[in-house]
Amino acid sequence: MPPHPRHQPAPHRRGEAVTSEADHTPSRACYLRGCRETACEQANYRYMARLRLDHHRGQRRRHDATQTRNHVERLYAHGWTQAQISRAARLAHTTIRGLEDGQATVSPATARAVLNIPITQAPDDLRDVDATGTVRRIRALAAIGYSLASLAPHLKLHVSAVGRISRGEYEHVRATTAHTTTRIYRELSRTPGTNQRARNHARKHGWHGPLAWDDNIDNPDAKPETAHGRQRPGQAPPDIDPRRVARLTSEGLTTAQIAERIGCHPRTVTRARKRAQQQAVAA
Repeated sequence: MPPHPRHQPAPHRRGEAVTSEADHTPSRACYLRGCRETACEQANYRYMARLRLDHHRGQRRRHDATQTRNHVERLYAHGWTQAQISRAARLAHTTIRGLEDGQATVSPATARAVLNIPITQAPDDLRDVDATGTVRRIRALAAIGYSLASLAPHLKLHVSAVGRISRGEYEHVRATTAHTTTRIYRELSRTPGTNQRARNHARKHGWHGPLAWDDNIDNPDAKPETAHGRQRPGQAPPDIDPRRVARLTSEGLTTAQIAERIGCHPRTVTRARKRAQQQAVAA
């Protein structure tokens, strides 16, 4: 006797992986793909039964999107961006874009996620800022031997995102990413890394190390300092004693002369002099 059609294996199509019965997971989705196993038929039956009950109770699986779309428009009016709304609601950008494009209905979960966002200014942790300083800091750390893969966990980003930032693919980054990058840069920029491939990559692309930047690292119009005392690949800013800089300054030496004597970049001398002045005031 031939097997019942329900138990006949589905025809295999070229390019599809052959799965064993042990790999089969009964579901309505599997039923919709043509499977007629008893378990998949039951899964579809349960879904349709719940759907009919919801309709009988007047509960719809999809809601009119007008209220949700109006809420998004109000958020835009308060300065929110699409990216900020999607992050606050924990929804995909395409979901928010669909509302903008006139999508007629939304799921209850999507409606709740959007409507729960208060109509206020976007909080700082969702705010986007200019990416210039973040890009320069990541490049500078690479120039002294820190690979992007080693930086990614510190920055709480996937390595592919760090790569895109370092290549300048983003004009803006999250404020939290900028703040985290600034903190990690302060911690690491005084100690050379050990990854020579990162140094070679930075040199190949003309990325500048920490000594090329001062307090203007976040200024898009600032240019790297590449004149006298330019940093060599793998060289981190030396830890200069502010008291020594203050003493040499009192002896009449210029910034360039002090940098030459100590063996550092002139900007390092300037920073050390500022610290010496702050210490004197605090004392």
